Amino acid sequence: MRRAVSMGLTALLAFSLAACGNQTDGKTEATAAKPAEQKQIVKLGLTQFVEHPALDAIHQGILDGLKASGFEEGKNLEVDYQNAHGDMNNTVSIAQKYAGDQKDLVVAIATPSAQAAAKAITDKPVVFSAVTDPLSAQLVSNLEKPGGNVTGTSDKVSMEQQLQLIKKFLPDLKKLGVIYTTSEVNSEVQVKDLEEAASKEGVEIVKAGISQLSEVQLAATGLTAKTDALFIPIDNTVVSSFEAVLGAAEQSKIPVFASDTDTVKRGAIATYGIDYYGMGKQTGEMAARVLKGQSPADMPVEISRQAELYINETAAAKFGLTISDELKQQAKEIIK
Repeated sequence: MRRAVSMGLTALLAFSLAACGNQTDGKTEATAAKPAEQKQIVKLGLTQFVEHPALDAIHQGILDGLKASGFEEGKNLEVDYQNAHGDMNNTVSIAQKYAGDQKDLVVAIATPSAQAAAKAITDKPVVFSAVTDPLSAQLVSNLEKPGGNVTGTSDKVSMEQQLQLIKKFLPDLKKLGVIYTTSEVNSEVQVKDLEEAASKEGVEIVKAGISQLSEVQLAATGLTAKTDALFIPIDNTVVSSFEAVLGAAEQSKIPVFASDTDTVKRGAIATYGIDYYGMGKQTGEMAARVLKGQSPADMPVEISRQAELYINETAAAKFGLTISDELKQQAKEIIK
């Protein structure tokens, strides 16, 4: 009988161990059947031509637009940000680096960076921002249906509207000086548009073309001696050195007007400008749609069609100009 009991206990023990073994194996198999999910990281190249408030606002807007659409840096988005510091050669090097790195998407801020990216990268999508004339820059062949791997947002504003604004401050305006970078396509387009508008108003445009940042102050000083006012187009090189223009203008008591809102906040008198942070966010949302599968070829270039009036009250007073009640009522913002 003892032998029978012993054999029974042995069998029971063996059964228990087998059961435990099966249970452990079951857990192992279940774990093996459910591998840890790996989060896909999107590799984004973000290239910016130069630092100044308008482009910096676009930069932040792009990141916020991407985040709002589900792509957040540090989580599922890896951002490789490169700044060309106003050097055309740097834009090419940055674009070539991105091409070699096989970024999932490249976002380019300002025309020179966009042109370099579009030339170097043909097998991945490119989304641009703050390109005044994408057609003249040869980034797209059609604004409504780009047809290639490139699309984005444009910051083109009406030169006719800008000139009319200046004449409301200076009704007797005869000569308007403009500083622009000869190598920036967007600047050349704006100057041409400005000349066409000025010819209808009987205003002479006196041009000062520059090729690098160090020439801005000298160009401004030269123009103040032979013009009634200065105008700064959306030109990345000139805008980044606006304080040099303002210094020469203040010394000669020649008022300065601009094309972008941030330059007005820095001391220009007024502009009909767009919200650059808003444009950046709009660009970020476009980039997100591309990352989710939409083709740039079928995405129309988005142009900001509504420009708002911004006036710098302190700057106007400094140059002895009066802000009419009409302009005060129209202004979206009056900077004190």
